[in-house]
Amino acid sequence: MMKRQNAPLPDALSAIGQRTTPPPISWLMSEALKQPDLISLAAGFTDNQSLPVAATKELTRQILEHSQHGRQALQYGPGVGNERLHHHTRKILAELDGRLNFQDQTPYNNLLITHGSQQFLYLITEALCDPGDIIIVEDPTYFVYLSIMQSHGIEARTAPMEEDGASIERLEDTLERLTRNGEIKRLKFIYSVTYFQNPTGITTSLEKKRAVLSLLRRYEKSAGHRLYYVEDAAYRELNFPKYNAPPSSLTLDDYRDRIVYTGTYSKPFATGIRVGFGILPESLYTPVLNIKGNHDFGTAHFLQVILAAAIETKVYTKQLNKARKQYAKKCQAMVDALATHFPEEVHFSIPDGGLCLWATLPKYITTGPKSQYFRASLDAGVLYVPGAFAFADDPTRKKPNSTMRLSFGSASVSQIQEGIERLGKTLKSRLR
Repeated sequence: MMKRQNAPLPDALSAIGQRTTPPPISWLMSEALKQPDLISLAAGFTDNQSLPVAATKELTRQILEHSQHGRQALQYGPGVGNERLHHHTRKILAELDGRLNFQDQTPYNNLLITHGSQQFLYLITEALCDPGDIIIVEDPTYFVYLSIMQSHGIEARTAPMEEDGASIERLEDTLERLTRNGEIKRLKFIYSVTYFQNPTGITTSLEKKRAVLSLLRRYEKSAGHRLYYVEDAAYRELNFPKYNAPPSSLTLDDYRDRIVYTGTYSKPFATGIRVGFGILPESLYTPVLNIKGNHDFGTAHFLQVILAAAIETKVYTKQLNKARKQYAKKCQAMVDALATHFPEEVHFSIPDGGLCLWATLPKYITTGPKSQYFRASLDAGVLYVPGAFAFADDPTRKKPNSTMRLSFGSASVSQIQEGIERLGKTLKSRLR
């Protein structure tokens, strides 16, 4: 007689474990792996050929050459981050913001070193938000952050992008609507990618940052708590030569207790060195640090030591200047190819830095992951990021579906030119 088997028990997943879905980036990578010869204009990778292999090898040798220094580098470091890297980060930020007197480090206090800016975004979200809370994001926005929001059960409201940042008029409309229906109490912060925004390439002006902070202050009484402005400056240092980016919100001293700022060393130096940083108001610093302690009790110390040494020896500056020139060249190649091969009905941004640009097609051409155009582009051997991924699920508007993000970060100039030509031919065949 056969022994009857018990039915398998379900997994005891938490709410966040059940709620979290695969991020779009994983799906895009799987599509690329299916076709090894695919030209990927989707990946947000940095330029592979210009990575500082030799310089990093030499820095590592120098660090490990002396036993005492090597042991210190290979040991745990402070939870807040390496002291030398703290000093260099504050100085870099002061220079970027045009603060000539670096002795006044006040705007850059409460600095925390993290495993990339992505970890910092996760930490601040975990510290401030509960399921059902609301975050206002730019429309479109960095789609990887939308995955963090989704996994935490956070709702989105949006403000469309203009040439110098999010629309203040539409943002005010959103805040007013939230106030009228009582949802303002669930709003925690506004999230903004302020330099060469991923995905549009737009840079937010200092005037727009000031206007956003002024609006937040005005609606705090209705919210019943402080409303924060989270400035994601991950691409800030990737400005093209001769372009001077505006200062950060950290220069707006009157709003300092509402500003959360994050940046990274991964994009300017090497993405394999996952080191970022964040600056927090005094009230948030200890809670975020405590949560990070439960994550890892300190960012990888050896990577921080390598970065500090790279900055001190000018290797970092040399690599950054090299990257700026390389991306400017690649961006121009993409812009020229778009102008040559795409029909006039398509509008695209021309960024002053960063790794990507944004194209808007006629509304009757959909670009989503299940669209005919996306599949035809894959058949032509080219992968792009469907713009729909970058639009949050906002119940107050219909999600656009005729846009695409094109990255010039990892592809070579010849691949960019060939990829855009293929996309253009595929598009023109649908416009006839």
